[in-house]
Parts: sequence; structure tokens; C-alpha cells
Amino acid sequence: MTDQPNQDNLILEVKGLQKHFPIRAGIFSSVKGKVKAVDGVNFYLRPGEVLGLVGESGCGKTTTGRMIVRVIEPTAGEIRFKDRDRGWVDLARLDRREMHPSRKNIQMIFQDPYASLDPRMTILRIISEPLTSNNLASGKELEERVASIMEIVGLRPEYMSRYPHAFSGGQRQRIGIARALVSGPQLVVADEPVSALDVSIQAQILNLLQDLQKQFNLTYLFVAHDLSVVRHISDRVAVMYVGKLVESAAKKELFGAPRHPYTEALLSAVPRPDPHHKSARIILAGEVADPANPPAGCYFHPRCRFAADICSQVEPSLEEISPDHFVACHRAKELQLQGV
Repeated sequence: MTDQPNQDNLILEVKGLQKHFPIRAGIFSSVKGKVKAVDGVNFYLRPGEVLGLVGESGCGKTTTGRMIVRVIEPTAGEIRFKDRDRGWVDLARLDRREMHPSRKNIQMIFQDPYASLDPRMTILRIISEPLTSNNLASGKELEERVASIMEIVGLRPEYMSRYPHAFSGGQRQRIGIARALVSGPQLVVADEPVSALDVSIQAQILNLLQDLQKQFNLTYLFVAHDLSVVRHISDRVAVMYVGKLVESAAKKELFGAPRHPYTEALLSAVPRPDPHHKSARIILAGEVADPANPPAGCYFHPRCRFAADICSQVEPSLEEISPDHFVACHRAKELQLQGV
């Protein structure tokens, strides 16, 4: 990746991020291979912006988000974060003790509001966990901060003595959001935060996330597979395919003029609010590449209708073809692709 913004204008910079899971077999569980879930991802985030990270199921977007908050340990690469208390730190190189001071400044909203809340804990204990684990508040001050964030996310403070089973899916996700924000983080990784909710509730949660971003000047890495959702909330969009980043650009430019054939195919599936519009859906041939045994060259070339000989031989690098628009495609400069 070339010509990146000055580091003074960034809050997060990810370079060469990898996560390879070993494949074990036999009675001695010896390693027979590896699944390249994330394979050399590069991107950056500016303070106060929303980067939508999109792709098909299994492309590695959730794994990427979880590595940034160190829920999953990276195999290789850099995760450089501009911590308000410590300055620039490489989160990928910190052990558990060294990582602890930065956790209050990086939080995560999980996909499933049913699975991410401990059913044995009261809402007070769930939301206050980041405060107690980081020694940020205790006693009456802790309850006051929990009550305050509950009101902000649309929950009644008198519910803090209840347990998760007493709440609906949308309310549980609000609890998860409150837990993520109570410590006053700089960066929030939102892992498909609305995909498990009813459509009517999705809009409420998305609007809440946007309001909270403005109120607290938050930076979001918004992981999703629904491009309609990403279009609603994101400033920039990054597209992943089989563990690699294939394109990233400002939302308007990526949706209007994609430069990678995979991005074009994804955009063709976005529904349009026009009953007279005839869909020109692009159906990709073949199967998604196996991350344990990916093809040579560009991972997308077996499914690409524009593939040339070089595509099956040489892996394309992520290059900047216009300001802030990065593409990993040998033919990006010559193709004229259809956007939304």
C-alpha cells in the first residue's frame, strides 16, 4: 500500500495482518497444513470515521476485527493504535499484561446479543465490567456511570438489577453497546451488530450507533456482510475476499465506481428502492477459494469474467489508483465496472 495519510491523521494502522489456523490430523495431532483466514491485510482508520469491512461469510472480516481487540492472537503483522494515554503502540506485539492499559480505549460490540451477555450476571455487573477491570470507578460513582450510559443507549436505569433473559434482542444489543461505551473508548469494533436482529430493530440500532458516534466522537470499524447497512453508516468501505483486502475507497466512490470485479458482483446484489429498476445481478461462477489451499495468483481469478493469464500467475498487490482508492487487481485501471 502506497501514499498513505500522514500518521498524525490516523488512529489505527494495520499492516500485513495475518491469522493462520493450523490443520491437525493423526493420532499425534501433527500439523498437516494451515487455513489462511486472514492473509496480509492492510488498512487504516482516521479519528472519528467509520470504515465498513465487508465480504462474504468466511472471508476473514470477523477474524480481522477480533485480532484488533486481541480476542484472537495474530500470526503476523502490525496493529498500530494511537492510544490517547500511551501514544502509538503496536497491539500485535503486546502480551496480556501490556495490552491491559489499552483495553479501555478499544472496545467491541459482538454480533449475537444472546451469546455475548453472561446470563448469570445482572445488567449492572455486565455494563460495569470495563470499569471494574480497569479500576475506573467503584461504589456509587460506578452505579451513576452505568445509569448514565443506560439512559444514553435507551434503557431505563432501574433495569440494572435484572438479568439478560428479561430483555428482547434489541434491548440486549443496547446492553452490549452500553458495555462497550461505558469506559469511554476511542475505537469501537462493531462485529455485525445488527445482523441478528429483526429488520425493524436494525434501523433503530444503526441510528443509535450514528448518534453515539457524533456524541462521543467515536471511531468505528464496522464489520458487516450487508452492503445496504454499510452504505448507511460508513464513510469508507474495505472489501475482503478469502482473507485478503481487494478494494478500499470512500463510500461514494466505491459504490458508484468500483474497480475490482468482486466488488462489482457484491454491489449488483444490493436491492434498489425502485420498482421499475430491472436487476442486473452478476452471478459468480465456481466456488469461493479454499483458504487452506488457495489458487496461485489472484485468489479471485477462477471466478472472474475478466481474468487474464497474469491473474493466474502473479498475485496482485494493493495499489492506490486514485486518491484514497486502493485496489488489488491487475486490470483495475482498464476495466469499466458497474456501480450502484
